Amino acid sequence: MKYIFIEKHRSSFAVEKMCRALKVSKSGYYAWRDKPKSMRDLANEKLDHHIRTVYEQNKGRCGSPRITEKLNEKGIACSENRVADRMRKKRFKVTTNSKHNHPIAPNLLNQDFTAYNPNQIWVSDITYIWTREGWLYLAVILDLFSRRIVGWAMSNRLGQELVLNAFQQALWRRRPGKGIIFHSDQGVQYACTAFRNLLKEYKFIQSMSGRGNCYDNAVAESFFHTLKTELVYFETYHTREEARNSIFEYIEMYYNRIRLHSTLGYCSPVQFEQRWSDTMVA
Repeated sequence: MKYIFIEKHRSSFAVEKMCRALKVSKSGYYAWRDKPKSMRDLANEKLDHHIRTVYEQNKGRCGSPRITEKLNEKGIACSENRVADRMRKKRFKVTTNSKHNHPIAPNLLNQDFTAYNPNQIWVSDITYIWTREGWLYLAVILDLFSRRIVGWAMSNRLGQELVLNAFQQALWRRRPGKGIIFHSDQGVQYACTAFRNLLKEYKFIQSMSGRGNCYDNAVAESFFHTLKTELVYFETYHTREEARNSIFEYIEMYYNRIRLHSTLGYCSPVQFEQRWSDTMVA
């Protein structure tokens, strides 16, 4: 408990002073902080992810009994007592605020995630990663054709700038033409005037999922699941900067360029686009 107190307050007070006051060694504190996660810790983090998914889909209206039932329906074995215990211990964040007065775009995809060319359909979503400095939010934009992450941004704030920055990066990288479908949930970050005007300026066609229906944006949700089960659940981020560097390396060096996708015939997104480009030239 003393180590936990130090960790929670180390940004406000020097670690050395707190260790002295609590009569614990600095080496003991750092050994506790940096110890690898146990299998139980990893299992709990995976369960936390599943709980958060159901919690967010239901806009925070579900308690442990309904969440347990939903998880069991999906084949995730867990008891109500364990779910209730995890919910008491962990924070839950909702990244989608659809309670706003901005216009809602129609759902143009209707769960058809087929694209035959690059820059035909982009999908986007936001997730969050816990660090010992607090939450880090990640917005990504994914090209449905190749599953490539074409734009992304991270911030410690969940505001419209997060999505605007990700979109600007995607524009700079892809130099797209007009008429691209841009699909997201109904979150205020995507429905706000600034983002809708940006889409209009670059001749995008906006599309939005049905309220609370994660299956309408399943490809973006799938990427976040992959990111967390392949990377985040195995890391302990002491700072947001550590998380930023780790996620940057995963997206740019591994996911886009190396990771093989069964949907793409076991090519990486970059390889898939290159093969498509070669056939266009031939």
